[in-house]
Amino acid sequence: MAGGGGAERAGVAVAAAGLLAPSRRQPRRRECRERLSVCSKLCYAVGGAPYQTTGCALGFFLQIYLLDVAQLDPFYASIILFVGRAWDAITDPLVGFFISKTPWTRFGRLMPWIIFSTPFAVISYFLIWFVPDISRGQVLWYLVFYCLFQTLVTCFHVPYSALTMFISREQSERDSATAYRMTVEVLGTVLGTAIQGQIVGQVVTPCIQSPLFASESNSSASMGDVVTPCIQSPVFLSESNASASMDNVVTPCIQSPIFISESNASASMGDVNMTHYSGSLTDMRNAYMVAAGVIGGLYILCAIILSVGVREKRESSELQSDEPVSFFRGLKLVMNHGAYIKLITGFLFTSLAFMLLEGNFALFCTYTLGFRNEFQNILLVIMLSATLTIPFWQWFLTRYGKKTAVYAGITPAIPFLILVVTLPRNLIVTYIVAVAAGISVAATFLLPWSMLPDVVDDFKLQHPESRGHEAIFFSFYVFFTKFTSGVSLGISTLSLDFAGYQTRGCSQPNEVNITLKMLVSAAPVGLILLGLLLFSLYPINEEKRMENKKALQDLREESNSSSESDNTELPSVV
Repeated sequence: MAGGGGAERAGVAVAAAGLLAPSRRQPRRRECRERLSVCSKLCYAVGGAPYQTTGCALGFFLQIYLLDVAQLDPFYASIILFVGRAWDAITDPLVGFFISKTPWTRFGRLMPWIIFSTPFAVISYFLIWFVPDISRGQVLWYLVFYCLFQTLVTCFHVPYSALTMFISREQSERDSATAYRMTVEVLGTVLGTAIQGQIVGQVVTPCIQSPLFASESNSSASMGDVVTPCIQSPVFLSESNASASMDNVVTPCIQSPIFISESNASASMGDVNMTHYSGSLTDMRNAYMVAAGVIGGLYILCAIILSVGVREKRESSELQSDEPVSFFRGLKLVMNHGAYIKLITGFLFTSLAFMLLEGNFALFCTYTLGFRNEFQNILLVIMLSATLTIPFWQWFLTRYGKKTAVYAGITPAIPFLILVVTLPRNLIVTYIVAVAAGISVAATFLLPWSMLPDVVDDFKLQHPESRGHEAIFFSFYVFFTKFTSGVSLGISTLSLDFAGYQTRGCSQPNEVNITLKMLVSAAPVGLILLGLLLFSLYPINEEKRMENKKALQDLREESNSSSESDNTELPSVV
């Protein structure tokens, strides 16, 4: 009996050794399996390009398109832009809610949203840049398709953002994949600017020359010297050059019938090219549709690469069942999480600062600095500088910590923003400021998405029983980002309107130039300082982040040990 008992215990010990040895080696094998390949990181990163490419094109060109190409009244154009931005912000938490209710499928929980929204998003994006041949209903046309596109692109971007938490449980791998993503997203803004700008830039957009400005600054100029691509005022033409012949007019503009009859009654109507402007307008409309087609093709290509090259890992989400979590309970928990509130509040003000700069930079370069023909090149320098410095900031945050990277990355923009408005206009100085702004833009792009997973991990440690709220964290961050975009658009539009901004003007009053200086320098500097002050309250420094990482690893190992014990219990009893 004793020998039998000893043999039995020995057999159990051997069996236990055979079962426990693999479990001890299991964390190392899991760690190896969770390391993402460069190909997987690149495929994941490519998925961030569609949102940035289309957003950049809409942000820089939609207002000009509605006013100068679709020829809508500025009041209705403002309604379209404001309602579209407001609806865009509302859709983020709504999509986050529906994602939290989505059951797990063989494609994952998030990937079906990305796949099925893509074709409809591309169609609606193209129709935004199409001018319908209808006398009434254009406002409704653009409002419907603009809001529809914002909804569909949200169905792509919110699950894509939350996908960061589902590709790996390793912080280092998530941070590395985020760096790849931010690099591609900044490159997407470069592509959006380059594609839209270069295609549309091939056609000259007319502007309206102010009668007062023209009569004062160019009263002695002959019509043969006028080469500005603008719509010349009848007052200017009749007062400053009534004796000029129509054959010398080379300006691509709409000539007033009053001017033709009063200043050159002897000219035959056959000598007046009245179809030149309409022809250039048609070319401009075609250019916008070509650009929309190219960007739409890139959107589809990026979605295909993402869906084929990335697999959503269910074990990374740590879901134990397919039952949907309570959205409102999760929302309450998320909004009561101090680290999350402090993070999004800090980035709320810094993002608003850079969005004010982005939204008014074109006007500032065109009217205040007088670099009308250099705007596209300056913008490309900003985006290229941001793209090239993303790897540096990834190295910096891994070496010195993410909270330190916030101060090191965003603070340098302050002196350059002050410099660009205090020094006399200088193209070289403007390009230097563009490079510095790009460096800070890179940090602003990278750090929020790199720090959000740390907040989610901190939340998991404080609420281990509550799972599946990743979409809430990411969707509400996107919501607040878009909210700041809407606020910046409203502030800019109202400020310029009060200053006397002339729509489609070739020049602007001095009050507008002062307002533009405030919008690209004083206001962003104040907002950046406020945001950095709020970041000082952010509790997750590098030491805290490493403690959370170790605590999560301990919990996972404990969970794995419990599951292994459950698996070995039945054989041991038998």
